[in-house]
Amino acid sequence: MKTDNIIQLDFSEEMKTSYRNYAMNVIIDRALPDVRDGLKPVQRRILYSMTELGLDPKKPHRKSARIVGDTMGKYHPHGDSSIYDALVHMSEEFSMQIPLVDGHGNFGSIDGDPPAAMRYTEARLSTGAMALLDNLDKNLVEFVPNFDDSEKEPKVLPAMLPNLLINGTTGIAVGMATNMPPHNPTEIINAVTAYMDKPDITVFELMKYVPGPDFPTGGTIVNGNDLQNIYESGEGKIKVRSAIEIEPSDGGRKNIVITQIPFPSAGNKIKLVESLVSLMKDKVFDEIYDVRDESSADVRIVVEVKKDRDIDNLLNGLYKKSPMEDTYGVNMLAIKDNQPVLFNLKTLIKEFVLFQEELYTRQYEHLLDKAGKRQEIVNGLIRAVDLIDLIIEILRGSTSVSQAKACLMEGKTEGIAFKTKTSEKTAATLDFTERQADAILTMQLSKLIGLELLKLHEENKELSAQIEEYNDILGNKKSLYRVIKHNLKNYKKQFNHERRTKITHAETANYVEEVRIEDIYVLIDRFGYTKCVDSATYSRTTEENLKEYVHIIRMKNNDKLCLFTREGNMHQIKAAAIPRCRIRDKGTLVHNLCKLDKETVLTYLSFEELFESQLFFVTKYGYVKLVSGIEFETNRSVIASTKLEEGDTLVCVTPLSATQVMENTTKVILLTKDGLSLGFDLPEVPEQKRTGRGVKGIVLEKADIVVCAAAIPQITETFEYDGKFYSAKKVKNRGRGAKGQKANLNV
Repeated sequence: MKTDNIIQLDFSEEMKTSYRNYAMNVIIDRALPDVRDGLKPVQRRILYSMTELGLDPKKPHRKSARIVGDTMGKYHPHGDSSIYDALVHMSEEFSMQIPLVDGHGNFGSIDGDPPAAMRYTEARLSTGAMALLDNLDKNLVEFVPNFDDSEKEPKVLPAMLPNLLINGTTGIAVGMATNMPPHNPTEIINAVTAYMDKPDITVFELMKYVPGPDFPTGGTIVNGNDLQNIYESGEGKIKVRSAIEIEPSDGGRKNIVITQIPFPSAGNKIKLVESLVSLMKDKVFDEIYDVRDESSADVRIVVEVKKDRDIDNLLNGLYKKSPMEDTYGVNMLAIKDNQPVLFNLKTLIKEFVLFQEELYTRQYEHLLDKAGKRQEIVNGLIRAVDLIDLIIEILRGSTSVSQAKACLMEGKTEGIAFKTKTSEKTAATLDFTERQADAILTMQLSKLIGLELLKLHEENKELSAQIEEYNDILGNKKSLYRVIKHNLKNYKKQFNHERRTKITHAETANYVEEVRIEDIYVLIDRFGYTKCVDSATYSRTTEENLKEYVHIIRMKNNDKLCLFTREGNMHQIKAAAIPRCRIRDKGTLVHNLCKLDKETVLTYLSFEELFESQLFFVTKYGYVKLVSGIEFETNRSVIASTKLEEGDTLVCVTPLSATQVMENTTKVILLTKDGLSLGFDLPEVPEQKRTGRGVKGIVLEKADIVVCAAAIPQITETFEYDGKFYSAKKVKNRGRGAKGQKANLNV
């Protein structure tokens, strides 16, 4: 095997290099916009392809598939779906202040409906796109080879409108992203003009012209105080709320009508509607009577509110829990000189102005060159008219065009037959330029008419004025800025519209939940599936259907369900977290409602019942105690219910009323694994803190443990344990802490 052709590379270094190259390719050539024209490469290539196809705003629409095919085949070989998605986005009025594509057909909707396939839709350039594409043929921007060197494409479009700030953009690259909010065209153009008048203007002063973003979907920015910091740093978060109106409805109800949605919901309005419907169905907001989407050309989402409810409070809740208020994360990242740079409002405007200086300088250099060449020809024609007899003599005496041209340019008379020596001598002094000579050789005889000659003199005068103007513009920045401002003023008239987004300084929405207190029943079957039903549903349920539930707890809907486990913990579940179901629904496993893990639940009860009770605890090692229910008041979801020795577990957790504890009417019965029993009066059990271990209730042999404990009325004759009934009368009272006694308790 030859080793000469083997190149050894460090794997980690190769991976770093490859990933770095991939990341830079995505950042520069795919995901982030150029700060000059505000376009990502795919958008620029689409617009250029449409220009080559002649799809200006006055021409008929062309199939989108043709546009996508040309773009992919010539300039952007990265898949038709990404190209079509970009084409569709540039046509969306709800995404862009000035759409760059005029779409014809189903291009999707603000609801989130997808566009039709590209073979069904048609498109052409919009008037807004022409502000980015005009003068593309005047050598204002650099053209570079495409991916296979078969075509040329513009490196940047000659955008004479601040597209990046007006339309905004989004893009996710590798390790970075951009999220540029759209702005009002009039405001941005005014800010650009103000910058040209005062280059040292501050961001705060610019905000007199640009108070904040202007989203195509409208809405209200509620954290207006943060905008200055966002515009100075180039990043931050903007909170946008829906615009709403309050209208009267039937039955004394009122409607909250959403007329504008937050910009983050643009293209997915249906998600906002579904969120509101879900909040109504799940009874998160009991105040909502109905939700309807009555939108047509304009947004109109109706939230019907129940009678005599606090609408302002409900609105605060909807802002907090639904997309009616959303956050737009600003990140003004763009490409400058092949590097990603974070800009602020002023630096973005500065980059646009610098680009305009470059474009207009190239444009007027082009115009100056064109006017100079034309004036050169006009001067040559005027001079030629004065020498027309000599020129005719040269032409008639020449044997070829090249011979005549050489005479006109350099005065070469050899080989030309002149009528007189004087003519030959005069011809030897001719020094027309090549451009003038070509114009003379192609000049029509009609130019000899006096009126035509007059026109040449007038044209020469106009060209002189133009050249003087062009030189002034190129040599004087104030004159250059005057031209830029004039064109921007025309664009402002063309794209002017009122601001859609309002800016306020509202406080954070605080919702006070309106809870209607009602009785509910928590039903738990032998497998631990848990659900709750209202009292009306419970009353309609037959006893036969209720038999399958081993635990039925009545409680309030604002209460908490408390679970005491064999392992010595108390878990709490808010009633609101227990799924409200129909009686035939299965419910949810109790382990999914709290962190039970592998613990075994001994007792279920509501916190209201717990708070008014005293709990009787018995452990398998024979410890007993009473604990006031007040001890268990906590906001934590799980706490220790008692102190246990190592290896000890709870056998019994029983709620007792104050009457049972205070009066000598209750008897405690303990049964052990070895068949011993002991009975004593409940008052012998001391009350301790939740963290207490308890006292010995029964003296056990070394291997014996308590397996059953009960606190029953003195008059009770039998008690149940493990599905069997035992005689309470046969359990003799010997006092707490005594040894158990053998007894046959079976009934």
